[in-house]
Amino acid sequence: MLVLIGFVALCLLVSGADAGLTEPAMRNWYPALRHPPGTPPDWVFPVVWIPLYLMMAVAAWRVWRLGTPGVTPERIRYRALLLWSLQLAVNASWTPVFFGLHLPWVALVLIVSLIVLVGLTARDFRRIDRIAGLLMAPYLAWVCYAAWLNAGIAWLNPA
Repeated sequence: MLVLIGFVALCLLVSGADAGLTEPAMRNWYPALRHPPGTPPDWVFPVVWIPLYLMMAVAAWRVWRLGTPGVTPERIRYRALLLWSLQLAVNASWTPVFFGLHLPWVALVLIVSLIVLVGLTARDFRRIDRIAGLLMAPYLAWVCYAAWLNAGIAWLNPA
């Protein structure tokens, strides 16, 4: 149970740090941008992200817990959790680039790499635990949607 709490704490730490960087930009910079069709109201983002972070944490915990020697080869479990860690790091870096530095084109490169990493993580998680793989699916869908929004903002705001 302690490991689950650790995964949840890590995900919520990333969420909280990113929220702290997002909030100032949401007051001035972000509202002044042109947005692509399908952009939700601002309040939707934290409502969606919190459950996604919790699902990511539970998925990682299930892989950590179920990937025991003799059941799952250690290298497969290690790779899956490494991919999870990498995607979380890229996820954490997107917000400072997009909202902090106001670099939507650079953020687009990050979010496309995030899509690849989340897809690989979900695939590897599913090989170890079907539920863990499924827990990553909403996150993958949301990141694809976020990439659409990122691309639209980059395209509509070339300066």
